[in-house]
Amino acid sequence: MKITVIGLGLIGGSMTLDLKARKFATHIMGVDNNPEHCKKALELGIVDEISPLQRGIEGDCLKSDIIILAVPVTETVKLLPHILDQIGEDTVVMDAGSAKNEIGKSIKKHPKRKQFVGTHPIAGTENSGPTAAIHNLFDNKICILCVDESALWAVERITELYEALNMKLLFMKADEHDMHVAYVSHISHISSFALATTVLEIEKNTSTIFDLAGSGFASTVRLAKSSPDMWAPIFEHNSKYVSKALGTYIKHLTKFKKNIDKKNSKGTHEAMTKANAIRKILK
Repeated sequence: MKITVIGLGLIGGSMTLDLKARKFATHIMGVDNNPEHCKKALELGIVDEISPLQRGIEGDCLKSDIIILAVPVTETVKLLPHILDQIGEDTVVMDAGSAKNEIGKSIKKHPKRKQFVGTHPIAGTENSGPTAAIHNLFDNKICILCVDESALWAVERITELYEALNMKLLFMKADEHDMHVAYVSHISHISSFALATTVLEIEKNTSTIFDLAGSGFASTVRLAKSSPDMWAPIFEHNSKYVSKALGTYIKHLTKFKKNIDKKNSKGTHEAMTKANAIRKILK
């Protein structure tokens, strides 16, 4: 299987490492607009060949069996119609982004819409770039496929790719996907960014932060180390549901603050007891 990966960061790089190691891919072309990423991806054996972005989306890589878009959502929205314009009838294009509605809208009336499969592999770390790529990142994790308007043969090919990555597949409509991930993924990142900003604003002595940071703080704020280049477009393109999730979150934060201001231990205890119900879901 000949594969082209556009975007040689954590997700794209980790995919290619295992697709090569597990013999799913016979040849991998890497495409990126960052020369350093291209150089490093070759050095690390993430790809077999490199092409600059413009040449890559207009050249031989368009004859690949699968083209993976592993770039920020904004870039996917820009590049996808152009790529579909040029691919042959046997190529499938997939993305790996965390927001689906806007991507679908960008190609809704495209004559090759059926050759695109929207996917969201729910896996990652807070690190970025080709040096962040690791083996086994996707093993036993969930991948969501949004396949409403995709051809069956295209879906089958992408299913085979994710089976090679040992992922468990869920199928959703794009709007359903965006709603769910706003609550279980996007709000988590916003909370982490906000917590890190709060601590840095109040606690000016960074050595004190380091000395006092326990495992709870470290795990909660870990996501704040994530790439703004990736996450700002996600929040923008899923603003409808992210805003709704934030509204609910702020409502509960406000309740906590009022109970604490009033020294209402009973109210605080009740709120935490309700929150404990998450144990049944996240065993």
